Amino acid sequence: MLVVDLLLALAALATAGQCLLLPGLFRAVANLMAFGLVMALIWVRLEAPDVALAEAAIGAGITGALLLTALGQLPASQRDIQPARDGLPRRIIPITILVLLITGMLWAAILGLPKPGLVEEVATLLPESGAEHAVTALLLNLRGIDTLLEITVMLCAVATIWSLQQAIPPPTLSHYYPGLPTLARWLHPLFLLMFSYFLWQGTHAPGGAFPAGALLGAGGVLLLLTGSIAWMYQRAYNLLLRWLLAAGLLLFLITALAGLLMTGTLYGLPPRLAGYFIIAIEVATALSITLMLMTFYLFGRPGAQQ
Repeated sequence: MLVVDLLLALAALATAGQCLLLPGLFRAVANLMAFGLVMALIWVRLEAPDVALAEAAIGAGITGALLLTALGQLPASQRDIQPARDGLPRRIIPITILVLLITGMLWAAILGLPKPGLVEEVATLLPESGAEHAVTALLLNLRGIDTLLEITVMLCAVATIWSLQQAIPPPTLSHYYPGLPTLARWLHPLFLLMFSYFLWQGTHAPGGAFPAGALLGAGGVLLLLTGSIAWMYQRAYNLLLRWLLAAGLLLFLITALAGLLMTGTLYGLPPRLAGYFIIAIEVATALSITLMLMTFYLFGRPGAQQ
C-alpha cells in the first residue's frame, strides 16, 4: 500500500501545482476541487472516513460551487488571467524537494516519540458517557464544551455573513444543464440515506453530526442550484431559518444546564440519560450544520446584494 500512498502524495502535489501554474481561472478552480477529492482519499487512507466525507463535501463540493459562482460573474477578459511565471517553474522543483525532505525528517522524529494518550482513561469512562464509540463520547460528553464552542463559532460566522448581504435566488443552472433537476431529485434520497447512516454510525464508529451535516449540506447546495428550495431566501421564513440554524446550539446549552441542575456539574449528564441527550444533540446539530452550510453558500456567494 506504500505505492498507493506515494501516488496520493504525488497527486496532491500535482493538483496543487496546477492550481498555481496553469493559465485560466476555471482550470485553477477545477484543480482545486480535484485537490479536495485527493485529500478526501488521503483521509480514507488514514482511516478517518468521516473526515474524508467532510473534506469531499465542503472542500470539493461547496467551496467549488462558491468559486464557480464567482467565476461565472467575472467579465470574460478576467477569466483567462495568466499566472505569474517569473522563475516559478525553476523554483518549484527545489522547493518541493526541500518540503518533502523536511516533512520526512519530521515524520521520522514523530514516529520515534513516545505515544502518550488517554486511551485507558477514556475506555474507563466510556460506559458512563452515553455513547459506544470513544470519538462520540469525547465530542459530545467528555469534552462537550469544546464541541459547543465549535458550533458557536460556525453560527457566529453565519450571522456575520447574513449581516453583510441579503439572500437573492441563486442562479438556476437548469437552462444550462437540463438534466440537473432530475439528477438532484435522484441523488437527494441517497444524501438523506447517507445522512441517516452517518448519524447512526456515530454511536459505535467514526461518524456523527459533523460528517452527516456536511454530506446533507452538499446535497442541499445542489438543490439550491436547481431552484428547489425557495423558502430559504424568502423574507417570510427568515425567523424560522434563524431558529433552525440555532437549534443545535440551543439544545447543547439546554443539555449543559440540565446537567448542572441534575448533577451540580455543567454538562454532567447522569449515565442513564446521557445516551438520550446525545442522540437528540446529534440530530439537532447535524440539521443545523446542514442549514449552516447551505446558508454559507446562499448568503456568501458573490452577487448577493444589499
